[in-house]
Amino acid sequence: MKQFVYPDQTELSIQTAKLIAGELERKPGSMLCFPAGETSLGTFRELVRMHQSKQINFDQCRIVGLDEWLHLGEKSGENCFHFLDKHLFGPLSLKKKNFCFFDGETADPEAECRKTDHFIKENGGIDLMLLGLGMNGHLGLNEPGTSADLCSHIVELDEVTRTIGQKYFTAHTNLTQGITLGMKQILEARTVLLQVSGLKKKPLVKRLLENESNTEFPASLLHLHPDAFLLIDKDANPENF
Repeated sequence: MKQFVYPDQTELSIQTAKLIAGELERKPGSMLCFPAGETSLGTFRELVRMHQSKQINFDQCRIVGLDEWLHLGEKSGENCFHFLDKHLFGPLSLKKKNFCFFDGETADPEAECRKTDHFIKENGGIDLMLLGLGMNGHLGLNEPGTSADLCSHIVELDEVTRTIGQKYFTAHTNLTQGITLGMKQILEARTVLLQVSGLKKKPLVKRLLENESNTEFPASLLHLHPDAFLLIDKDANPENF
C-alpha cells in the first residue's frame, strides 16, 4: 500500500480529488464508488468545483453504492444515499440512470445484493473506490471479523458503528443492520484510495501500518491490494509527534 502524507485536510482533499479526476481523464466511463462520510466532504467540494469549472466531466461515469443502513423507516431520508446526493451527486447533476445503490428499505435485501453484484460484473468492475476508515477498522460496513471472500452482503452492525453512526442523524436512530459491498469487491477494485484525517484516527493508522492483513481489522486487508493508496493528513500521521 502506497502512503502519501499531506500538510492538512484541505490539501488532502485537493490531492484526492486530483487522483479521481485523473481516473476520469484516463477512462471517462469509469465505475466509481464513494463513501458517505465526513472525511470525504472536502474532496466532494473540490470535485464539484472542478466539475463546475469544466476541468472534469462525470457525464459518462457509472457509480455503485458502497453501503447503506437497513430499515431506517422514517429516518430513511438521512441515509447514505441522501448524504451523497446532497454533497456530491446533486451538485454534479449526475444522471441517475448510471447509478446502482442499495435500497435500505427493501423487503428483500438479498435481492439488492444480487442486483448490485450483477451491476458491477456487467459493467466490467469497479475502476476506482474512495474509502474512509471506520473507528473499528471497517471499510464500508465490513465489520471486524467479516470474511474477506464476500461480495455484497447483509451486516449485523458492530456496537462501535451503531454508536458513531448516530452523528449522521438529527435524532437517535436504531441502527442494527446494514448492507455493503464485500471485501472481495474492494480488493478487486482496480484502484483504492483510503482517505484518513484527524488526530482521532492516528492510532488507527498506526495499527494499519504496523499490522499484517487480518479480518479483525478489515482495513489491513488493503495490504493485499496491488494498487491501494493510503492518503492521510499530518494529524493522522502516526510519525508526527
